[in-house]
Amino acid sequence: MSGIGVITADGRAAIARTFHTLVLQPTSFCNLDCTYCYLPDRQLRRLMTVPIAAECARSVEEQGSPYPVSVVWHGGEPTATPLDTFRELLAPFEDLRQAGHVRHEIQTNATLVNPRWCDLFTAYEFEIGVSIDGPGALNRNRLDRAGKSTTARTIRGIQALAEAGLPYSVICVVTPETIDQADDLIDFFTYLPGCRSVGFNIEEQEGAGRTPVSEDAAYRFWHRLVQRRIDGNPLPIRDLDRLADYLTATRAGLVNDAPYEPIPTISWDGHVVLLSPELLGIKDPQYGDFTAGNVLHEPIGNILARAGNLRYVTEFITGLNECADHCMFYDFCRGAQAGNRYFEHHTFTARETNYCRTTRQALVRATANRLAS
Repeated sequence: MSGIGVITADGRAAIARTFHTLVLQPTSFCNLDCTYCYLPDRQLRRLMTVPIAAECARSVEEQGSPYPVSVVWHGGEPTATPLDTFRELLAPFEDLRQAGHVRHEIQTNATLVNPRWCDLFTAYEFEIGVSIDGPGALNRNRLDRAGKSTTARTIRGIQALAEAGLPYSVICVVTPETIDQADDLIDFFTYLPGCRSVGFNIEEQEGAGRTPVSEDAAYRFWHRLVQRRIDGNPLPIRDLDRLADYLTATRAGLVNDAPYEPIPTISWDGHVVLLSPELLGIKDPQYGDFTAGNVLHEPIGNILARAGNLRYVTEFITGLNECADHCMFYDFCRGAQAGNRYFEHHTFTARETNYCRTTRQALVRATANRLAS
């Protein structure tokens, strides 16, 4: 299989040379100042230009994928981009979208979502993700630049989506302050209008200097979510559903041999980082700025073709092999996230991270123990 590096345990490619997901940063600016945010330049108002979007679209077309590529508009806060500018950025992708080669996704804090944005989401068939950490005080870490709560503004944006008939998924960051509030979170998201699923992200160590969630607390959290599912709560939970899908496939004798996604992430000025959107804008004495190239100078396919020469990519392949050789959770986890290795250990070769323990291992143990009891 053609790819970047090899998993020596089975000879398959470590990282794919083609991409299913393309992350674009239409603006570096975010109107929020969340206490756990890792983005270094989120206060700067810089906008992507149409030529950069056009080169990204050209890279998708040149790749010629047999599957639609998810173009994920991330940030900053993507809806902080002037709406007319955002529409111009979508234009180069439109022929690809109409042909079924591209689908648009957006991750937003929803504070700026209004009927005009809803019209755009409808016209371009966006899949929408909203970031909110729960009701009231549980959303305390998501503040604006004046240090004020953003909960009411996010709920207003969610109501606009619901009134427009636009379903959305939610990403909820579970922090040390909220890890013991599983029931409050489940009850809130179960009855949130238009919410079709929620993914719980145990707070990650990504440079914000905050105390991590403990493995024991994460275990209790997942155990409670499993119990609520068993008791009949209908809320689709991304994390439980992924584990259920894995178990179903395993029982059917299906093996996930897909290589790790390269996840090219394109900054507002066309720079490309690989493996983890969280590396965008980060500078490090050992790794530089993690830039693999710029779409204004060459297609993404060319950048991926030589990605094996990048230090952080080769280190990550070493880390994936460590997981494949030594970790009992590897078949489910598939090596976890590059960014967590870097932010926790300042290297990509580390095998285990707190993210692994709280998000993957604790979930599996809690599920197994609950089902066995």
